[in-house]
Amino acid sequence: MSGPRCPQCAQPWVSPRLLPCLHSLCEPCLRRLGPPEGPPGGARPVLCPVCDAEVSLPAGGVGQLPPDCLAGSRAGAAAGCDLCADGAAAGRCLTCGVRLCRFCCRAHRRQKKTASHAVTELENNKDCSQAGKPLLCPSHPTEELRLFCEQCDQPVCRDCVLGKHRQHRCDFTGNVIHRHGDALRELLRSSQQHMDTLEDVLSQVDEMGSAVRSRAEAVAAEICQFARGYVKAIEEHRDRLLKQLEDLKVQKENLLHLQKAQLQQLLLDLRTGVEFTEHLLMSGSDVEILVTKGVVSSRLAKLNSIAYSTHPSVDDRIQFSPHERAGQCCGYEVFGAILNKVVDPARCTLHGEGLHSARQNQLSGFTLLCKDTTGERMGRGGEAVQVTFTHKDKRDCALKPTVCDNGDGTYCISYSPEEAGLYAVCVCVKGQHVQGSPFTLMVKHKFREHQGVFHCCTFCSSGGQKAARCACGGTMPGGYQGCGHGHKGHPGCHHWSCCGQVKESSECLCAPPSDNSQRSLLRTVAL
Repeated sequence: MSGPRCPQCAQPWVSPRLLPCLHSLCEPCLRRLGPPEGPPGGARPVLCPVCDAEVSLPAGGVGQLPPDCLAGSRAGAAAGCDLCADGAAAGRCLTCGVRLCRFCCRAHRRQKKTASHAVTELENNKDCSQAGKPLLCPSHPTEELRLFCEQCDQPVCRDCVLGKHRQHRCDFTGNVIHRHGDALRELLRSSQQHMDTLEDVLSQVDEMGSAVRSRAEAVAAEICQFARGYVKAIEEHRDRLLKQLEDLKVQKENLLHLQKAQLQQLLLDLRTGVEFTEHLLMSGSDVEILVTKGVVSSRLAKLNSIAYSTHPSVDDRIQFSPHERAGQCCGYEVFGAILNKVVDPARCTLHGEGLHSARQNQLSGFTLLCKDTTGERMGRGGEAVQVTFTHKDKRDCALKPTVCDNGDGTYCISYSPEEAGLYAVCVCVKGQHVQGSPFTLMVKHKFREHQGVFHCCTFCSSGGQKAARCACGGTMPGGYQGCGHGHKGHPGCHHWSCCGQVKESSECLCAPPSDNSQRSLLRTVAL
């Protein structure tokens, strides 16, 4: 049998010592473990080779660690006989303190020298451990540890009690084992409860791990199903785009073929007419020319009057926009569209109130509508739009407009002029002027608020004051300087006293009033 061994050197135990982490090592292994000795009187940290926990060796060295008397029994090895070393211990001599196998127990009783010794039977592992040799005091190797110092919380021998533990309260180990054993058992029960809780938590962790793996597998299946559907939708959308592209190509080719056939026929007819006419003029007599002149002239005139395009009837403008929304396909939203519409700046139009007039320091604007070569609305954005405002009198007056792409073929151009006057506005798409560009923009001065009152007449609004005036120029007999109903100069309706405007929401047309007229108008307003 191999017997119990040290976990560090894998050799039989040699003075096993117990670390604070409750793992045991041979004393020689402990002395070789970790860094050199620390400062005198200080603890030395080491790593347990079993659990990698950092523990501190006592200041007195490895010898101060408690001995592990049960290292062999924990390893599952039965205590052997101290005499023959062949059999397992079955009894203990209380006089000699040695462990005996059954054969040696009988021999121990038959020998004359040991016949009077008391031999007890070992019934369990605890008895087996107690049957070992008595623990001797490290300070007094000849004395057995039979007493316990309460103050120092350690077993002591008889000489220790007479020495440095003289003033300490000490008692026999058999008397204190119950109290300390009960405290240890209470800690054991608490630790066992924590063990049960930890095992339950570990079980929950394992269950949660299984649940996470199961859920991840389910989600992975959903992702794969989604990806397969998405790939299928993309492939169908690809086939649809390719078919659309093929149809567009065939359509353009058919138009080109038709145009080619028409042009070739016209060219053939013209060549025939030209050759016939040239031959007639070169080889025919005067009479022959005059006889056929009418038919030839009619034919050539008819051929020359046939209209034909000097450019191909279609162009090669076929584009693919990968970011264009293409609707739903198999329940998935797909992107990518074939664009055969090309913006035609000459067909783009401008709309809005801010095209030809605006107010100083007021936000205004207009809308650009982009169209293709057929005059149809583009329906998408992304075009290069440039807008410039140039003051006709002040070249250094910079006006920076804002161009907003609505994404539907329309562009909102907004601006806020700081200077009044005439502006030349240019709107270009792809570097070419749109329809109506360039054009003139008139920026008027800031809206003038009325300084007077909107009244029926000066007499009524001023309460009959003779000095009150009105810009309409009307007067009344009796020295009244303002207008009155039915009197000379009255416009016949409500009007503004400051400028005579008959529209209530109009802009004031008068210049800033003088001091005298200001006092009269203010008096009218106040009244």
